[in-house]
Amino acid sequence: MSDLLVAAPLRLEALAIKAGGRKLRVQKTGMGPARSHAAVPRLRADPAAALVVMGVCGGLDEHCEPGDVVVADELLDGERDEHNDIGAGESSGAGADQPVRLACPSAAPLAEALGRRGIAARQATVVSVAHIAHGEKRVELRERGGVVVDMESIWLAGSAQGRPFAVIRVVADTPSREVTRPLLTLAGAARAALSLRRVAAVLEELVREQGAHTVLGGTGSSLRALSDGSGKRARFLDGGSG
Repeated sequence: MSDLLVAAPLRLEALAIKAGGRKLRVQKTGMGPARSHAAVPRLRADPAAALVVMGVCGGLDEHCEPGDVVVADELLDGERDEHNDIGAGESSGAGADQPVRLACPSAAPLAEALGRRGIAARQATVVSVAHIAHGEKRVELRERGGVVVDMESIWLAGSAQGRPFAVIRVVADTPSREVTRPLLTLAGAARAALSLRRVAAVLEELVREQGAHTVLGGTGSSLRALSDGSGKRARFLDGGSG
């Protein structure tokens, strides 16, 4: 499906996606901010009309359960302070012009389309961090408005370049089922993989029938910066004004 490119940070995520959506084009981008930044030029060079980041995540609130599907309506850089960003962002490699918080207008049409096919998708803030978040760090990220946490999405957003862009994450672990508890984590990861596979199958079906541009909301679904850490006016990331 040449009009949609799926970016999957991990090999196991890519395998689960391909198992569900055999005709989806999937590019493995690597784990964490450094590999995400390195993948941006490749993703930008791809002629796809739309881009979707897919993979697993960690839940931050009590409503999250392994296997839950989250479509990002906002992306947040958890390594930076959107109110006082001086000296921040070093661990993530973020530049001074990298937004701290992004709005994802594609969330509503995509979540609704998935819902019509039986996939219950929660629209929520996905926060990205440079290292796996445990305990108090999860509490801090939740207090900043995060609902789930990953290690790549906001840094892969730099590859959108005005194209429709979306993030679909599936919960693998929660505060009560953290990666420090192997058996619970294994069970959660298995549920997440099955859910990711199912979502991929439905996404492939939607794109085949309607086209990626339509599924992700078409014109007006470009990412928009809500905060860049300096108080500057929000802007669209395709070079237009916000």
